[in-house]
Amino acid sequence: MEEAIKKADVLIEAMPYILSFAGKPVVIKFGGNAMESDAVLDDVLEDVVFLAAVGIRPIVVHGGGPQISSAMEQAGLSPQFVGGHRVTDAATLEVVVRVLTERVNADILRRIRAFGGRGVPGFRDGHSLLKARRKVLEAPDEDGAPQELDLGYVGEVVAVETEPMLSQAAAGAVMAVPPIGQDETGQLYNVNADTAAGAVAAAIGAEKVVFLSNVHGIMARPGDTASLLSTVAEGEVRRMMAQGVISGGMLPKVSACIAALGAGVRKAHIIDGRLPHSLLLEIFTDRGVGTQILRGAGGP
Repeated sequence: MEEAIKKADVLIEAMPYILSFAGKPVVIKFGGNAMESDAVLDDVLEDVVFLAAVGIRPIVVHGGGPQISSAMEQAGLSPQFVGGHRVTDAATLEVVVRVLTERVNADILRRIRAFGGRGVPGFRDGHSLLKARRKVLEAPDEDGAPQELDLGYVGEVVAVETEPMLSQAAAGAVMAVPPIGQDETGQLYNVNADTAAGAVAAAIGAEKVVFLSNVHGIMARPGDTASLLSTVAEGEVRRMMAQGVISGGMLPKVSACIAALGAGVRKAHIIDGRLPHSLLLEIFTDRGVGTQILRGAGGP
């Protein structure tokens, strides 16, 4: 009986959040690190199906970096990265699209359906909902002069076809969107999954965008989990980026959070996807388990 009462208490705590977020879109992004573990992937997707079951409208944006690198090596291709972007020639692009759609996206949809949800692909028959253009990356040469780096078929999102995403979510389905962009000629591009998630959240007017990572969130002292910031203002995040407190793999996630907030998304979250049911704990409990970023300057 005591255990049953505890479960009821948890549901009561979640109720105001369920009522507040019902009918509102939430974008959830997770990448290759989470998908390398079947247990973590199942845990995340079970949470996603739960969100849809209680009337929230989740849209999943996923990566697949480790899986792509593995497939490239099997094909005799050597992964190369410049400025955090995978250099994507024609052969690499073929691997990227095949792995993301036929392997990663298909597996996510299968697991969603196994949990009783209705999963639909965000890329079908060669058509992407992410409209993109070739990304131009500049870096200084040996003399400090700016030079344009050729990344191949690496793209950046310029628009999103929102109607299919919103209509499927309103019907109770969970759309899984791979980070593949497409321009007006039909050319496909490899897009950073974090920036793709931020662009989707901004375009659909999401209530929240949640980035699942392999770290607990933003820490005031990098590597010190005791310094985890439960809530931080956008302005403070910018200062931490300028000071180098936020660096490395966290930069694309934090930058995507800031871009989404600037486009009207109310809150952005970074959480550790390896914690059991971290997604539900972040959304449905008072304190959460990661970092939520709010609009505003913050600080004194």
